[in-house]
Amino acid sequence: MLFRTPIAAAVALAAVSLAQAAPPKVVTAPNSDPQCFAPWSAGTKLFQYPAKKGPYRVALANGYIANTWRIQMIKTAKAYAAQPEVAAKLKEFKVVSTGEDVAAQIAAVNNFIDSGYDAIVVNAQNPAAFKPVIKRANDAGVVLVAYDNILDTEEAINVNVDQKGLGMYWAEWLVKHVPNGGKVLEVRGVSGTSVDRDRHDGIHEVLKKSGKKWDVVEVIGKWDDPTAQKVAADAIAVHKKFDAITAQGGDTGVVQAMIDAKHPFVPFGGETENGFRKFCAKYSGQGLKCASAGTGPAQVAVAMKVALAALEGKVLPQSIKLPLAKAEDPNMKDGQDFYEKQSDNFFVGNSFPTCGINFSAQEIMGQTEANK
Repeated sequence: MLFRTPIAAAVALAAVSLAQAAPPKVVTAPNSDPQCFAPWSAGTKLFQYPAKKGPYRVALANGYIANTWRIQMIKTAKAYAAQPEVAAKLKEFKVVSTGEDVAAQIAAVNNFIDSGYDAIVVNAQNPAAFKPVIKRANDAGVVLVAYDNILDTEEAINVNVDQKGLGMYWAEWLVKHVPNGGKVLEVRGVSGTSVDRDRHDGIHEVLKKSGKKWDVVEVIGKWDDPTAQKVAADAIAVHKKFDAITAQGGDTGVVQAMIDAKHPFVPFGGETENGFRKFCAKYSGQGLKCASAGTGPAQVAVAMKVALAALEGKVLPQSIKLPLAKAEDPNMKDGQDFYEKQSDNFFVGNSFPTCGINFSAQEIMGQTEANK
């Protein structure tokens, strides 16, 4: 039998703690789930964290909350955590939304690190402000996964769709349907976020390369129907007529602003709100040609799945690329691309079959968006 002095035992315990509190290693081992954890590119490095024994304490540090997508996202996270096979791996799942205050969100992440959480998933208010937090998380052996609004880093895991590519898709569709150029209303999202920046950059890159003359009027809709409806209505009142519209969110409100102002329907590249797609189907023959694409709030569930896999010591990419959900006029079908009997305030395309993630509206809407 091996006997240890109290000092030797303390040293051994510290060694174990340090082994568990190690940053991720870059490895060459095979990706543990290449279908779900699809690398962003062929050059994306693979991470492996030291395996920890569960169940785990996992936190969601959200920023902005006051729009339908974020509310549905929080509810989806809770619905995922409640699934029996996921709940069995969780000792605790905590959700905090801190608003648009970047410092408050960083403070929340720091608090989770100090409180001994095993993993933190974050929808970041600012892509570049988290550098010290990323180092603290890695030094403490805490798995940090950013999704949707990701982090400008290769030291933490990012999960996202190609947001710039989404902006390019909308713009390419508009160029095709407004071949002579014209005046475009661009309804942007939440200022300072990587999603708003990347989608905007994608839109303008395509319009600039098209060789056509475009006059783009930008307004801030915050991905929120009431806000987007008001700023779109104000823009229509001032500019009178637009030849095309692209909106990052709040699209149902933007269409309603057109209807209220009796503005002629024009080609519209927008997100995946159920209400927007219902409008697109209803007015398809009256000039409202639509391209609807984005990613459902269920990407939070993918981020949580990634965090749990990392805690289990599985190999996964540092940057994971999710597929877009797309539908275009005139091929939007009820029960497939939109749901006539469901609320307007629901984002379609809320499943990731390659990850085994598919939620019904009932599962999601039965949850609450409150901090808990």
